Amino acid sequence: MKIGIPTEITTDETRVSVTPEVVSKIITPSIEVLVQANAGKDAYESDQNYVDAGARIIDDPKTLFQESDMVLKVQPPIENKELGVHEVNLMRNGATLISFMQPLVNHDLVQRCLDQNITSFSMDAIPRIARAQKCDALTSMSSLSGYKAVLIAADTMGRLLPLMMTAAGTYAPAKGLILGAGVAGLQALATGRRLGAMMFGYDVRPVVKEQVQSLGAIFLEAENLSDDVEDSGGYARELSKESQDRQRRMLEDRIKEMDFVITTALIPGRPAPTLITNEMVSSMRSGSVIVDIAAETGGNCEATIPGSVVEKDGVTIHGPINIPASLPIHASNMYARNISSLLEEIIVDEKINLNFDDEIVGGSCITHEGSIIHEVTRQTFKG
Repeated sequence: MKIGIPTEITTDETRVSVTPEVVSKIITPSIEVLVQANAGKDAYESDQNYVDAGARIIDDPKTLFQESDMVLKVQPPIENKELGVHEVNLMRNGATLISFMQPLVNHDLVQRCLDQNITSFSMDAIPRIARAQKCDALTSMSSLSGYKAVLIAADTMGRLLPLMMTAAGTYAPAKGLILGAGVAGLQALATGRRLGAMMFGYDVRPVVKEQVQSLGAIFLEAENLSDDVEDSGGYARELSKESQDRQRRMLEDRIKEMDFVITTALIPGRPAPTLITNEMVSSMRSGSVIVDIAAETGGNCEATIPGSVVEKDGVTIHGPINIPASLPIHASNMYARNISSLLEEIIVDEKINLNFDDEIVGGSCITHEGSIIHEVTRQTFKG
């Protein structure tokens, strides 16, 4: 079996799907790893590092895709403009693909996989169960995003984060609010606390209150949210209009006190909910900062422009795209280990052996033998 590692061609993507460390674990007498030339360059991994790990370097991407029985990527396959063909159509009929696919919204990709008879696995569909944590790339990447978002805020603000006593006076710590206490939010809270800021956390799910408080942050609550606020996967559900209004009133009162706000609220397969209105932005102190981690799916702040930094009424609003790519060394390392753990579930005795009764395999497989396996994708698919 040949496993191919192509160079990521999505704009500004610096990660590589498999590092030399993991290549050495994958290779066996029956499994060969093919790596496209310079695939790891932006993650500071040279071709020689891959050769030393046992991989074979392939210069031509077309050759790599067509020789590979399995292709491992970070970003979803896209059109290769230089070759004038979609990456899926470069793959062998019946090959296997593992990458972030975003299948609930990327229906064109799902259709291409069906047409090419590709067995596809999406790293953003790994079930949120204890046994699957080692494969959970969403958690890995979200943790990096939460960490980096605080650094972006600290670098942008015109004030100190920690309490500082100097000969020129004593300066109070900055106040930071994290909206959404998932993995990214909790990492942002922890990072803000380590840097000395006074941290506040908010989430519609009251079950996360203890987690927020365990990090030394203050948990804000919107009273009388009557909705079932959490789905079976542990993600927040979209709130009713009445609950959204209660949430908005609470945030209006508290956000004006904050020096920086980091928003992380996402709903799988849906646009990010608006949590910060233009009026809330206008109420914030001049010099305050908002970092909207949810920018890629529209943003939690009404004024966010994905991929841009804008200023509104003296408030700087960041809409970063693909934050993990700004930390390519550790992001690639984490993702490669997640991929390696998934391979352990689908490769048995050096051959692909798919047990769809297994929660990890059945939960992350999107297409197989011309059919959609993933239940939620099948329900939303518009081919």
